[in-house]
Order: sequence, then C-alpha cells, then structure tokens
Amino acid sequence: MKNQGSDFKLIETPEITYLTVPLLESAGAGAWFSTRRGGVSPPPYDSLNLGFHVGDRAAAVQENRTRLFTALGLDPDSPVAGEQVHRDELFIVDQRHKGRGVCSDQDALPGVDGLLTRSRGLPLSSYYADCVPIYLLDPRRPAAGLVHAGWRGTVLRIGARAIKAMTDTFGVRPGECLGAIGPSIGPCCYEVDEQVMSGLRQGFSNWRQLAEPAGPGRWKLDLAGANRQALIEAGLRPENIALAGYCTACRRDLFFSYRFTGGKTGRMASVLVLR
Repeated sequence: MKNQGSDFKLIETPEITYLTVPLLESAGAGAWFSTRRGGVSPPPYDSLNLGFHVGDRAAAVQENRTRLFTALGLDPDSPVAGEQVHRDELFIVDQRHKGRGVCSDQDALPGVDGLLTRSRGLPLSSYYADCVPIYLLDPRRPAAGLVHAGWRGTVLRIGARAIKAMTDTFGVRPGECLGAIGPSIGPCCYEVDEQVMSGLRQGFSNWRQLAEPAGPGRWKLDLAGANRQALIEAGLRPENIALAGYCTACRRDLFFSYRFTGGKTGRMASVLVLR
C-alpha cells in the first residue's frame, strides 16, 4: 500500500523530515509524526531512531529526540511518554508529569499505552514501528489524547476507551472530537494468525470488512481501519478523522518497520500538544 493520498502533510527541511496533521493544527493543536530521516543513528537504526529500547546507543537516541523536538518548536525536556506495553491502560497527565520518559525508558509512565490531558503546552509522545498512532482532540473543552495501538490494543478498542475516558473525565463530546490515525503497517503487508483474528472477531462485529483471507489460518488485517471503526462507533464523525494513508512496511524510505526487519529497527514518534 504505497501512499495513496494523505490527510497528513509531509514536511522536508534540510535537517529533518516529519509529518503534520492539518486537521488538528487548524483546531488549535500541534500534531506531528516523525520519519526515519534526519538523525545520527547508524544502521539498522538509520537515522532518526527515537527508541531507547531497541539496541541503539542512548546518546544517539537522545540527540535524535532533541533534534526532533527542537525542530517542532518544543522544549526537548518537556514531552511525556508511557511505557507502551501493548495493552489498553490510559493515564491522565498534567504538568507534574512533564519530562517523564523523555530521557530514558526507565521513568516512563509504567504500564501505559494512552495519554490524556487538558494541560496546554504539555507535549504527549509515543513511539512506533508499525503499530497505530491515534490522535484525539476536543478543541472546545479543550482536551487531547494520544494512543498507541498494536494489535492487542486494537482488539481491546483502546481508542474507544480513550474517548470514553475523555468524556467521563473532561466532559468532551465525541461528536465534536477530531481524530487522526498516523502511519502504520497496512493490510498489504500485515498478515496475522488465528490468535489475532479471535480477538478481532470478539471486538468488531464487522470484522469481515477488516480482514481478508491469505491462506489457511492466515489473514491480511487492516489495523488502521479497525481503529478508525472503533472511533466511529465511539461517536466520532467519519469526516472528522484524518488518515495518514502510509504503510510503514511499504515506505521504508520514510519509516521504520518492525515486521519487515524482524524487529531490528528504530522507532518513530507521534507528538500532540494543546496550544
């Protein structure tokens, strides 16, 4: 699935390349997704690897994060990150959590795959190499959420859980919320087994529209499409969900792909901040 048109905008500068989300930015948020271009890491992490836990030198990762956050106009010490354990736990963050997980995985918020906030100027961040980034914004309240959805988080409908938590905690109205789904592995490249499909069938009544048979006990899964469907069923309007339209495994010139490399690769970042 080569990029077939995107609601995200590719920004290429002499120093660094990243994506923005115009739908969210026009509503008063900063929203970005990094690429693999513009860092200092050697192969197989070349070059803008943002993951501390993948085997790259910590100093290179720190330099890469500093380059990215600086290019986005953010204080490199200000973002907050969760541990990302491929589940559906959410955490409400505020200025007290500033900097958690930004310089080391050791102080990331433990057991957390989704961050929610009403704090202006506090950058939420999460990290990827095929999984689905989900950005959520209620521009009127305002409130924001950033969610990491692997296949486990997807079948647990973590995006819908985030909308409910934002509704219960912040008083957001799902019909007024905006969402975005960032670059992730596409159905062209994401083949799954019965373990994944069993969870999909339990979580999605329309699972047949999200997966195609690919041989005995194998299916091609539309991971981004499943998360989009969960957001719609949680109350977001389809026209209020921006789609990146990039497959991370197809576009290895731009992105890292865990599946394609067998796990030896870097990580990109999603970043969301209320202005």
